[in-house]
Amino acid sequence: MLTSLSQALSQRGYTTLTPVQEAVSAPELAGSDLLVSAQTGSGKTVGFGLAIAPTLLGDEERFGPGSTPMALVVAPTRELAVQVMNELAWLYAEAGARLASCIGGMDMRQERRTLERGAHIVVGTPGRLRDHVERGSLDLSGLRAIVLDEADEMLDLGFREDLEFILGQAPEERRTLLFSATVPPMILKLAEQYQRDAQRISTITKGDQHTDISYQVLRVADKDRDHAIFNLLRFHHDQSAIVFANTRAAVNHLAARLTNRGLATVSLSGELSQTERSHALQAMRDGRARVCVATDVAARGIDLPNLALVIHADLPTNTESLLHRSGRTGRAGRKGISALVVPPKAAKKAERLLKWAKIQAEWTLPPSAEDILRGDEDRLLSDPDWDAPVTEEQQAFAERLLAQQSPERIAAAYLRLYHARHAAPEELTPPDTKPAKREERDFGPSRWIALSVGRDKGAEPRWLLPLLCRAGNLDKTSIGAIRMQDTETFVELAEPALEPFLSVLGPQGALEDGVNARVLDGVPDFAPSGRPRPKAGAERHGDARRPQRKDGPPRARPQAREDSRVTEAPKEPVRPTERPAPSAEAPARPRKTEAREAPRAKDGKPAKYAKAAPSGKPSGKPSGKPGGKPAGKAPYKSAGKPEGRSASKPAGSKPAGSKPDAKPGRKPAPRPDASDTSKRFVRPGQSKAAPRKGAKGKPGPGGNEPPRRGKR
Repeated sequence: MLTSLSQALSQRGYTTLTPVQEAVSAPELAGSDLLVSAQTGSGKTVGFGLAIAPTLLGDEERFGPGSTPMALVVAPTRELAVQVMNELAWLYAEAGARLASCIGGMDMRQERRTLERGAHIVVGTPGRLRDHVERGSLDLSGLRAIVLDEADEMLDLGFREDLEFILGQAPEERRTLLFSATVPPMILKLAEQYQRDAQRISTITKGDQHTDISYQVLRVADKDRDHAIFNLLRFHHDQSAIVFANTRAAVNHLAARLTNRGLATVSLSGELSQTERSHALQAMRDGRARVCVATDVAARGIDLPNLALVIHADLPTNTESLLHRSGRTGRAGRKGISALVVPPKAAKKAERLLKWAKIQAEWTLPPSAEDILRGDEDRLLSDPDWDAPVTEEQQAFAERLLAQQSPERIAAAYLRLYHARHAAPEELTPPDTKPAKREERDFGPSRWIALSVGRDKGAEPRWLLPLLCRAGNLDKTSIGAIRMQDTETFVELAEPALEPFLSVLGPQGALEDGVNARVLDGVPDFAPSGRPRPKAGAERHGDARRPQRKDGPPRARPQAREDSRVTEAPKEPVRPTERPAPSAEAPARPRKTEAREAPRAKDGKPAKYAKAAPSGKPSGKPSGKPGGKPAGKAPYKSAGKPEGRSASKPAGSKPAGSKPDAKPGRKPAPRPDASDTSKRFVRPGQSKAAPRKGAKGKPGPGGNEPPRRGKR
C-alpha cells in the first residue's frame, strides 16, 4: 500500500481493513478487472479507492498537475455520488488528488469550469456524465480505470444505455471494476461484454448476510400503521432512524404526522431538489434531525452515522430492496434493527420476502403505551445527571424546595414534567381484532314530526340535523330516524324532548324561513325507500291508469258526455301537393309572371334605388329599404320554399297544385324539396354550370355546393 494512503487511513482511525478492502487491494490483482459482491456497510468505497491507487499512481506517491481524468466513478444516485466524493477526498488528500463531480441537479456550468481546470478523479451519475461527454466538456481518452458502484441498482433504474455509452467512449486498455451487493444475470452479462478476464470476488458467505441486523415483523391493525411507527420511534427514544415508504405521497404523509408529534423529522424523495436532499442528509449527520422518511432513493449506499433503526412502513417490492433498505443500519460492525410494519392483509407477502431473502425474523407486536412509559422511567432513573456534582446555587434551591414540598411531590412533579416534554404514546388495537358492529341503541318512546321541506327543495339530513339542534334546542341523542319524502321530511323525536322542542318553536312551528314543523298522530306511512306509498284507489305518480279491481274483469274507461264532445267536423287535411288558398284578409301576392310594382317612398314618388324586376324573374333582392323587408305586410312564406321566390299563389282560375302558365298536356312540376341538392339557391346572374372561383383559382361554393357565409 502506498505511504500516502496509509497515512490517510491512520488519520481516519483505521487500524485494520475489512475483508472486502483486503481482497480488492491484494498486490496480485493490481492490473486486473474485478467483479466484487459484498454486503452493504462493508467499506466498498474505501475498497475500490485502494484498488485503483496502483493503476493511477504507479510508483509515485503523489499526483502530478491535473489534466484529463485518470479515473471515473459512476454511482446510481446523487446522494451516493456525493458520499463517494467525500470518501475519496480524504483517502487521496495526502496524495494531492484533484476531484471533480458531475451530478444531476447541480450547476452544470460550475462542473464544466472544474473539468477545464483539470481533475484526476471524476465522480458522477450516469445521465450527467453522458451529458458532459456529448458536450465535449469531459474527455475520457486518458482514463485508466472505471468503477461502477452499485451496478445492479443502475441497471434497475434504467441507466443501461448511459453506462454502455460511457464504457464505449472509454479507452479499451483500462481497468473496469464492478461493485454490487448482488450479482444478478444482467450484471454478469455486462461484465462479459465490457470486462477482460474479470476476477470474481465475493465476501458474502452463506448465512452471513446482515448478521449484525436484527429483523422484526410488527403485526399491526390496518388503521394503526402510523401509530405503530410512532410508538416504535418513541420506544427507541435516543436513536436515529430511517422510515421507508414506497411513494412520495406516503413520505409526505408520514413526515407531516411525525413532525406534528414532536419528532425532528426530515424527508428524502425524488421530488426534492439536490440542495434540499443534501440539507436533509446533513441534518441527520449533525444530529439536528432524528428521523428521516424516505423512498428507495436513499436505500443505496447512504451511510448515516449511528443509524440504529430501519422501519419499513411499506413492504419493499423485492428482496434486493429489502436488503438494501436494511443495510442502512448495522454498518461497520455496529448493531441495528430492521422492523417491518405488517397489517394482516400483507402478512403472506412478508413471509415470502423473508423466505426468499433467507432471513429469520421475529414476529412480534409493536411497543405498547405501557412499554413506552416504562422505558421513559428507566431512562429517567439511569440519566447520568444524577451523578453530576451539585453546585451551591442548586443546593440552595433544593433546600428551599424541600422546605415547601415533600420529596414524593417533588419526584411526581419531575416525572410529569419529563412526560410533558414528549408526545404521549398511542393505544394500539390488537391486529387480529375485527371491527365491532354498531350496536342498535334503544331509542325509547318517540313521536314523529313533519318538516315542510323535502327532496323537491334539496333537503338533506346533513343540514336538517344541525338545523333541528340549533333552532329547536335539541341534542343529537334526542333525534332518531329521518325519512326523506318528495315534499316533506319525517323526523323521529324522543318523547321527553317533544314538548321543549315545540315550546321553543312557538305556535307556528317555524324553524327557519320556509321550514315549519308539525306534530303527527302516530307513525307516518312511508315506503321503505323513503317515498310515500300511494293510497288505495289513487293514481300512481306518472301513470294515468287507475288501479284494477282484484276481482272481476278490468274496469272499462268511462265515456265522455255528449255535450263535451267536439261538435264541428274536423278540417280536411291538406295534401302535400296542395296549398291552402289565401284568406280574404291577406293581400294577394303578385304572380311570378307579373312584374312587381316598384316601391315608393313616403312622398309617393318612386324610390331611386329600386329597380323593377324583369318579367317572369324575381329580383333576388327584397324591395323596400336596402336589406330590409318589402313595404307593407310581410308575405306568408312556405316552409322549404327557396328564398326570393313567391311562396303563395293568388286566387285565380288555376287549380291548386298546378304550375302557373303550364302548357296543356304537361304534368305539373314537383314541389321543391329542401333535401334535393340540385335545387339549391343560385345567385342571380350566376350559372350552375360555372361555379364560383375560390382562393387561388380553386372552385368555390356554387352550383350543387351549398353557399358558404363569410366576409365578402
